[in-house]
Amino acid sequence: MNKYKITNLRTKKNYFLNEEEKEKFFIKNKKQNYNITNLTELKRIRYNKILDTIQLTTLFFAILITIVVIIEKYY
Repeated sequence: MNKYKITNLRTKKNYFLNEEEKEKFFIKNKKQNYNITNLTELKRIRYNKILDTIQLTTLFFAILITIVVIIEKYY
């Protein structure tokens, strides 16, 4: 279930709603007056960035260790 942060563009008031509440909310209110942010998607993007950083760091150290081993073996 997705979670949303809905901000009123005029009053800057924030609402934190799930999918069902969001649908009910916009039955009563106009979408043009609100900014909708999908918090579940933002959390997933943040988590993926962390995993990418870990992956690239691990790859860098693997290459570094491989180079050191090759240098020690042949020189």
